[in-house]
Amino acid sequence: MTGLTLSSADLDPRRRRILFRCWHRGLREMDLVFGQFADNELPGLSEADLDEFERIMDEEDNDLVRWILGTLPVPEYLQTPLFKRVAAYKPDFEEVAERLGITR
Repeated sequence: MTGLTLSSADLDPRRRRILFRCWHRGLREMDLVFGQFADNELPGLSEADLDEFERIMDEEDNDLVRWILGTLPVPEYLQTPLFKRVAAYKPDFEEVAERLGITR
């Protein structure tokens, strides 16, 4: 299993599982946000960051997308540096479309 740019072949089992979960969310928008974040950041996350990232991923996709888009206030327990990094991450939708062979 791979992301768009990150192969799971060189990842430890925990990171492979997280990469898969990031690209197989309930909402395609969240696949793109979490998936591209994981492709770029997963190898460098500490064990503590992985713990927190998994807690974030356990939240409902509909809530996550609203928090990330700013249509709902982020709960206090998620107001952490890692969540802010995820929420600030702006996936490159053009790159995704090109890699998937989608033309406009």
